[in-house]
Amino acid sequence: MTLRRGEKTTISIQEHMAIDVCPGPIKPIKQISDYFPRFPRGLPTVGPRPGSLQAGGSQASVSPSEPPRDDEEDVDQLFGAYGPGPGPSRPRQPPPQPPPQPGGGGGGPGKPEEDLDGEGYESDDCTALGTLDFSLLYDQENNALHCTISKAKGLKPMDHNGLADPYVKLHLLPGASKANKLRTKTLRNTLNPTWNETLTYYGITDEDMIRKTLRISVCDEDKFRHNEFIGETRIPLKKLKPNQTKTFSICLEKQLPVDKTEDKSLEERGRILISLKYSSQKQGLLVGIVRCAHLAAMDANGYSDPYVKIYLKPDVEKKSKHKTAVKKKTLNPEFNEEFCYEIKHGDLAKKTLEVTVWDYDIGKSNDFIGGVVLGINAKGERLKHWFDCLKNKDKKIERWHTLTNELPGAVLSD
Repeated sequence: MTLRRGEKTTISIQEHMAIDVCPGPIKPIKQISDYFPRFPRGLPTVGPRPGSLQAGGSQASVSPSEPPRDDEEDVDQLFGAYGPGPGPSRPRQPPPQPPPQPGGGGGGPGKPEEDLDGEGYESDDCTALGTLDFSLLYDQENNALHCTISKAKGLKPMDHNGLADPYVKLHLLPGASKANKLRTKTLRNTLNPTWNETLTYYGITDEDMIRKTLRISVCDEDKFRHNEFIGETRIPLKKLKPNQTKTFSICLEKQLPVDKTEDKSLEERGRILISLKYSSQKQGLLVGIVRCAHLAAMDANGYSDPYVKIYLKPDVEKKSKHKTAVKKKTLNPEFNEEFCYEIKHGDLAKKTLEVTVWDYDIGKSNDFIGGVVLGINAKGERLKHWFDCLKNKDKKIERWHTLTNELPGAVLSD
């Protein structure tokens, strides 16, 4: 292009927008790199090229260590990291590699940098939500899981003042529900709370320790809106050894999805402690309803008014029904009541014990909370409890059992 004396160089709008409006593949315009150069990671810095527009019409100097290159070679060099462009390919000279560092792996300069970035990213993502210190103890003799929540550090700010009102809640998976939720108190305006609280799950069996996972969530309490999730961690209970305290200091993670493929018919509604004993003296089966733990809340106040009913079936004469007293406004009632069924020891193998827990309501039908079946058709701990009773006359055997929201053969009305 010929310029008259005193006339300024102009750049077309197509060149300025770095596109070619002609039909065909989009190509980068050479002139745009004079103003907005981009250097992919690992490529050496390319100096301004001869012919670039400079103030006063001067040309930029070229480094003596690099041979002069034409414009298209520079463009290919700049954009080569993003894949070959359209059109005929030309051989490209690889960028000069620095000598390998002592102790290095011999790779290029880009690879170690990416590794460091990857590690740093994981570390930043891990610590952005904070860390939680806690300890777990499985008391095998008393079937209890003690969870001591110690403290948290560097929690993510959730409020406008740059702080949070954190608390910790626990769930047992699978089968997470309000029935097995425990939580600490809320500490106000802090990102480094110290709770030192011990939360205890009762009725934890060896079977639970094999298949259950403890979910620990840290949340921010909000008086005027829904509480906000900060972070969580999950501990498979099979990692714990009986009667040994294990301490954890773990980075919180983002919320993980809960498996929704679980059979909702087996939703857990709490635990019940039952004792069985066949008395040779009374010639009958003694059934003890000791206590319940972590029952599902059925009333609007967040509690239930539970009582327990038991049947020994088949019950042709319909005389096997027994019922405990009602315990008001509690999810962890203690009954300590015992009932006797007069029956021959040899007939017990043909019987099934159905235990149901109900919420008592005035003026309307009572709500079914959960139930469990012991007998020859049961499985796992329920079957084992029944056979241990048959094998050991005059010996009281206590076991915890999980209440589910469905009970085969039970009439869900009182």
